[in-house]
Amino acid sequence: MRYVFCFLLWLIALTGCYFDHKNLVYPQTACTLTNVTYSTTVTGILTNSCYVCHSGTASAGAGIRLDSYASLKVYITNGQLMNSIAHTGGIPAMPLGGSQLSSCEISTIQAWITNGAPNN
Repeated sequence: MRYVFCFLLWLIALTGCYFDHKNLVYPQTACTLTNVTYSTTVTGILTNSCYVCHSGTASAGAGIRLDSYASLKVYITNGQLMNSIAHTGGIPAMPLGGSQLSSCEISTIQAWITNGAPNN
């Protein structure tokens, strides 16, 4: 009887252990770099990751505002936006105290800048 109990216990433990493939359980969405626009794509990323500190209503952020196209354009032109979100260039890495933006988000912003950073 003890052997049967041990066998059943082993069988239950064995069926409870399995390996999930991360990409099957948590499907990844493709990073689309076409039709990147300021009004939808870029502001969506900035809203989720930057506006907490860098908007008109935030008290943090060292006075850097990214919540309008005109104020954002300054940091695009001088290269600070890409250097801070890509964690390069010797300036503070953003988001401060948080994890780096995803490679897709960084590539999306870079694609928009490469296309001239239009106000669209």
